[in-house]
Amino acid sequence: MLTGKGEAATAFVPAPAALAEADLIRAAQRGDQSAFESLVQAHDQGVLRLACNLLRSEQDAFDIYQETFLRVYRNLHTFRFDCSFRTWLYRIVTNLCLDHLRKRKVRKEESTTLATSDGEVDRASVLPEENPHGDPQRNLMSQELRGRIERVLEDLTPRERMVFEMRHYHGMRLRAIGESLGTTEEAAKNCLFRATQKMRMALGDFL
Repeated sequence: MLTGKGEAATAFVPAPAALAEADLIRAAQRGDQSAFESLVQAHDQGVLRLACNLLRSEQDAFDIYQETFLRVYRNLHTFRFDCSFRTWLYRIVTNLCLDHLRKRKVRKEESTTLATSDGEVDRASVLPEENPHGDPQRNLMSQELRGRIERVLEDLTPRERMVFEMRHYHGMRLRAIGESLGTTEEAAKNCLFRATQKMRMALGDFL
C-alpha cells in the first residue's frame, strides 16, 4: 500500500512479461496444462537453438529438446523463483548436453568423416561454401577453416566446448553461462580462456 508521494514514485512494479511468466509458472505448478504449454511455446525455440549449437546435430538436439521439457514437466514443482525460469531451464538443457557430449567423446562416435552413398568423405569437404560464386581461393580457405574449427571443438573437453559455443555461437554472457552450468562466472571465464587458447593454437596460421 502506498503512503506518500515519494513512496509512490519509487514503488516497484514488475514488468508485465515477467509477471505474466511468473503467473504461468504458478498455474502450471498447480496442474494447468494450458499454462505449461504456453511456457513451452515461449522457450522452445531457444532450447532447440541452444541444443543445436552445442551438439551440432539436429537429431541429437531434438532428442535433448524433448527430454528437456519432459524433465521440466516432471520437476516444475521444484522451481522456487530463486533464479529466472530461463536460467533454470537452460541449466537442464546444458546438463543434458554435457552428458551427451561426454558419452559421445567416450564412445568416440563423432569422427572427421561422414558416410555417404559414395563411401566416407572428409567432413570439411562437404561443408557449404559462403558464396559459391565468389573467389574460389577464399572459399577454399573458409571451408578449411570451418573444418578445422569443427575438429578443434571435438577435441575440447565437453565443458570447454559447451562454454565456448554458448559464448560465441549463442551470444550468452559469462554470468548466464555460469548460472546455466551451476557454477560461477569466474569458472566459466577460466573455461572459456582454456578453450580459446586451444582454438588459437590450432588456428594459428589462419589468425
